[in-house]
This record gives sequence, C-alpha cells and structure tokens, in this order.
Amino acid sequence: MPDTPTPTPTASPAPAVPTSKRKPVMLAIAGLTLAAGLGYGAYWAAYQRHYETTDNAYVQAPVVQITPQVGGTVLSVLVDDTDLVKAGQPLVKLDPADAKLALERAQSQLAQTVREVRTLYANNAALSANVNLREAEVARVQSDVARAADDVNRRKPLLASGAVGGEEMKHAENTLAVAKSALAGAQSALAAAQEQAASNRALTEGTNVEKHPNVERAAAAVREAWLAVQRTELLAPVTGQVARRTVQVGQRIAPGTPLMSVIPLEQAWVEANFKEVQLRQMRIGQPVKLVADLYGNKVEYDGRIAGVGAGTGAAFALLPAQNATGNWIKVVQRVPVRVELDARQFAEHPLRVGLSMEATVDVAAQTGAPVQAAPTPRASNHTDVFDIHSAEADRMVHDIITGHLGKPAGRVAASAAAVATTVR
Repeated sequence: MPDTPTPTPTASPAPAVPTSKRKPVMLAIAGLTLAAGLGYGAYWAAYQRHYETTDNAYVQAPVVQITPQVGGTVLSVLVDDTDLVKAGQPLVKLDPADAKLALERAQSQLAQTVREVRTLYANNAALSANVNLREAEVARVQSDVARAADDVNRRKPLLASGAVGGEEMKHAENTLAVAKSALAGAQSALAAAQEQAASNRALTEGTNVEKHPNVERAAAAVREAWLAVQRTELLAPVTGQVARRTVQVGQRIAPGTPLMSVIPLEQAWVEANFKEVQLRQMRIGQPVKLVADLYGNKVEYDGRIAGVGAGTGAAFALLPAQNATGNWIKVVQRVPVRVELDARQFAEHPLRVGLSMEATVDVAAQTGAPVQAAPTPRASNHTDVFDIHSAEADRMVHDIITGHLGKPAGRVAASAAAVATTVR
C-alpha cells in the first residue's frame, strides 16, 4: 500500500504594518539624513574647508658629501656611521709624504728664483758699465777717424806737386778706411750693449726683488704646496651625523671621491607632496600641523610653508611621463611643498631623514604670497672650516726670500718682526 504524503503546513502571512505607522519611520530616517548632511555641511563650511591634509610627506635634510681636495693614501678614518661630529672636527687623514716633498721642491725653487732675480738686478750695473765702455770706445775711434781724415785732407793738395808720394797717400787713405771700419764696429757694439741693458732693465724696472713676478710666481707655488699639506686632513664642514661611510684605511683616493656624508639634522625640513588641486588656497607662511609616524599623535609639530617646488615630481623623474602618446590617462599630479619646522620642538623630538609625516595646512589666512610665486630668498648654508689662514705660509715665503736676498741678519730680523706685527 503506497505511502500517503504528509501535507506541508503553510506559513501564515506576516501581519501588514499599517500605513499610518510606516510613514513616521520614513520621515524620521529622512530627517536624520538631512540633519546629518546639514551638520557635515556646516562643519565643512566652518572648519574643514580651511584645511588641506596629506600623508605623502617626508623629512628631508641637507646631505653634505665629504670629498678630498687632494689625492693620497688613507692613513686613518676617525669616525664611523651614526657618529655625531662637530664642524672642523678631523674625519680622515691622508698620507702627507707626497705633499711635503712637493712643498720642499717649491721652497727650493723659490730660493733659486730669488737668486736668479738678484742676478738680474746685479746685471743692470754691469750692463750700464759696458754701455759706458762702448761709448768711450766709439769716442776714441771717432777721434782716430777724424785724425785719419785730416791726414788725407792735408796730403791731397800736395799730391799734384809731388811733395807727397802716391804710396804715402795710399797709406793715409787705408788708415782712414780702417778707422771708419773700427768706428762702425764700435757703434754696433754700443748699440748691442744698449739693447742688452734695456732688455735687462725691462725685466727689473718698476719693482724690487720681493715683488718681482718670477719671485711671486714661485711664492705662489710654495703657498699652493703648503695648502696641499694642510688638506691631507679632511675636516667636517658642518655639525651633523655621519652616514654612508665608504672610505677604508689604506685606500688610495683621488680628489673628488665621495668618502662619507654628514647630515646636519638640525637643518631638517618636511617635504609635503600635495595634489595640484590642493594648492589653490595655499600661501607662503601659512601654519602647518605635522604628525610623525615615529611618535604618533601624541607629538605634534608646528611648521610653516616656506616655499614650493618648481614642478611636479613627474616632471623631474628619471623617466618622465610621455603624455603625447595615444593611450593617455589623466593622473592628478603632486607638487612638493617645503615646510619648515619649529626648532625647539625638533630638538625635543628629533627626526631622521626619510621618516613619514602627516601635514595639515591651515589655509584660512590668505595674506601671504601664493605658493606659485617665488619665496623670499634665504641665506645659503655657509662654512668657514675651509678658510685656512695662510699666515704660516706667508711667514715661510718671507723667510725664504729674505734669507736669499743677502741682507744683513739685523735687517732680516727687523723685516720678519714687521711682517709678524702686520699679520697679528
């Protein structure tokens, strides 16, 4: 006998909500939505529209590269990565042997040059005396010519009467010709002596041994060699932290080789990359609130807009965008905005290069120059570490010159004292 299917119970329909109760619920939801919209609109109009925010911001700082001015072998490396160094502190020392030899050669060359120039001045008197001698010789020969000419003139009238023989007349004429030849030779020798004296005077007149161009050129070579000796010790140009040290002891380096970097963290700033549409209301000097991921929201930095980049990041990329191609997609560009930090807050909570930041600009104040305008020029970084005072080199040059001038010891000492007083 087949089974009889059990009848399925039918679900009872839900009771319909009366239309009179649904309408107030919908009106309440609509009212809440409208109130929320109005509230957000009021919040945006009163507060939110005065701020531009980006989390595409990073800490930047100058990267001072340490490079040698002279070549040499590294004898010692005095610092390492993460070390804090002061401006003027020695970082690397090079082998000074080659530089010292070059200095000794330059000193010897200066001494030789001084003696050579002294010879030029001494030759002036000798050449002047030679000119006087040649002038006396010309005067003597001119007297011989005049005497020989008188002899010829006296004999010519007597030749026709036979009082003077032809042979005697011939001897007188030969004597006159020899005297004239001697006069021409003496005059040529005088001209040569005068030219030689003038040439030597051209090398010496208008100056003295100490200021002679040859001496000054040799003195400059001594100073250059002395500077090369000083530059075998590399100094820190600024105060900062050492990074990217690559130099090793024993390494042979050439001038300009990067050895390490010094980062002056106290000069750090924040580079905030805002979208181009966010720059409309930005002005130079507007206040900026910054939060670092390192410290979180518990530390807030105060800053101000100091300037804006000359172009977008894509414009200066290694491979810039080729927007003239057929397949093109519009991408909103970002422009780097330079934000300077409060030095006191930065000292209390230090940052490192490359750390992420969140920047919020208060654009309510519109009194400053637009970010598109050129900012006020700022003084560039400066260091006086490389301003080597050459007083020691000047004294060295002075001692060499005076030591080879042949002056008495008392005069040399007095000159040295005068130079020392001038230097002080």
